[in-house]
Amino acid sequence: MASDLKTFGFEEVEKHNKTKDCWLIISGKVYDVTPFMEDHPGGDEVLLSATGKDATNDFEDVGHSDSAREMMEKYYIGEIDAATVPAKRTYIPPQQAHYNPDKTPEFLIKILQFLVPLLILGLAIVVRNYTKKDE
Repeated sequence: MASDLKTFGFEEVEKHNKTKDCWLIISGKVYDVTPFMEDHPGGDEVLLSATGKDATNDFEDVGHSDSAREMMEKYYIGEIDAATVPAKRTYIPPQQAHYNPDKTPEFLIKILQFLVPLLILGLAIVVRNYTKKDE
């Protein structure tokens, strides 16, 4: 069986991304998991979401059992050519303005939204008390 194993390019592995034809890259090895799609405890969607990329982190994050790792051996079909795997893209969050809770215009508006109704209520009470006729 060792003679059947070969080295695959990323582009070739990337094409196998369907339920009836699913290959994964895990730790530099290529696995044809098509026969396992229906039996995977997490469902076939989990496996399909790991196609077209290096799924090593996805696999390790789940914390698979030793028996699951042993089961992988029967799906092993070859190695991935590391030179063809795209470099990992790191997420760079968009630049946002630093949050400042005391921004003068916004802070002043919020204070006025609170104080103006109180002043109106206070004025109404004062007017009512002074214009009230004694009985």
